Amino acid sequence: MRHALIIAHPNPKSFTHSVARAYSTAIAAQGHEVVERDLYAMGFDPCLKREEVPTGEGYQTSPDAAAERARLAAVDVFAFFYPWWFNAPPAILKGYVDRIFCTGFGYRPGFGGTEPMLTGRKLISFSSSGAPDSWVRQTGALSSLIAVFDCHLAAVCGLQLVDHVHLGGVVPDITQESVEDMLAEVRAAAARAFPPVGVPASV
Repeated sequence: MRHALIIAHPNPKSFTHSVARAYSTAIAAQGHEVVERDLYAMGFDPCLKREEVPTGEGYQTSPDAAAERARLAAVDVFAFFYPWWFNAPPAILKGYVDRIFCTGFGYRPGFGGTEPMLTGRKLISFSSSGAPDSWVRQTGALSSLIAVFDCHLAAVCGLQLVDHVHLGGVVPDITQESVEDMLAEVRAAAARAFPPVGVPASV
């Protein structure tokens, strides 16, 4: 399987990038392929263009969005990596979804609504925040985000939502031991969701 690692953090030395690297290592060990899409390093423009909005006059995919869709054409798994900013994904990731997963790639107009175009592919997310895991779960912050971002994207595009692993308590003075424990959790989640090539998944 081919996994697109869609990373949304401006600092390549960030915890978010460490999570992506841990996932990449685990997936490669299982015999899967990795396609890295570091949105900030790419200089991705998250602003949806006027001509990209479907209207009665039609729409046109911008060259950069068309090129990105071509890179993702053979991808089986979309893996998102991002920090929580104001209890939501960074704007660059939301813009990526707006421009890349919209009409013509994620779905197409259908009778009385839309028809998914990514049926059979998978979605997995790894997010982090400074708030403890207990807080994001007890307040409903995590379940709300999963509902409006992961579940909606999966439903519209026909993706199978595999998992959303949230790592809380990621603060500036976090201990290296805690970081290693979290990265081990990431590797375990990846191995659990995507076993070695030829072995059925348990999810």
